[in-house]
Amino acid sequence: MHVQEWLETVPAVSIYLLVGVVIGLESLGIPLPGEIILVSSALLASQHGDIDPVVLGACASAGAIIGDSIGYAIGRRGGRPLLAWLGGRFPKHFGEPQIALAERSFEKWGVWAVFFGRFVALLRIFAGPLAGVLHMPYWKFLIANVLGGIVWAGGTTAVIYSVGVVAEAWLKRFSWLGLVAAVLIGLTSMLVLKNRAKKAAEQSAAEPDAVPAVD
Repeated sequence: MHVQEWLETVPAVSIYLLVGVVIGLESLGIPLPGEIILVSSALLASQHGDIDPVVLGACASAGAIIGDSIGYAIGRRGGRPLLAWLGGRFPKHFGEPQIALAERSFEKWGVWAVFFGRFVALLRIFAGPLAGVLHMPYWKFLIANVLGGIVWAGGTTAVIYSVGVVAEAWLKRFSWLGLVAAVLIGLTSMLVLKNRAKKAAEQSAAEPDAVPAVD
């Protein structure tokens, strides 16, 4: 069953909780499809009045902020052995190349890696635990975490919800083709922005003159 089709069978309160928990666990460092759940829920909210997009965005933001904070605490306590353990459990996400890329991003951007990491799948999983491992000052981490969580979760919800509303209007006038086109345009735009952010992160991380900026 498709994610959106399954979500249609779930009460609104459960969807809020599901989005918050999944995004929270992903931000904590567990590889989960948080963005897919958020996009599907926001699109569903545009078609069903029972789901409030403001509440949905708030739950997603809260999950992202809380999850990242817990990940930070775990990373600060667990240190490097934690990354090694995660590498053994999730080699595709926490292997040495992924860890090296994330560390170079933190060395280059410092606290900004936490903010912009929200928009890159790899860094979104790494940001909290790695910031703790590198002993980034918590107040700096918290500011970037809160701002990044709100902009990413709230912005994604708003964009997808708006696309869904426009698509629904087209659907009434034209056909399902309008809905499919609107959704594809919205998702393509989001993917293009994410791809550019990822390329910028890799390019900046690969520069040899990276200077640590964590403290």
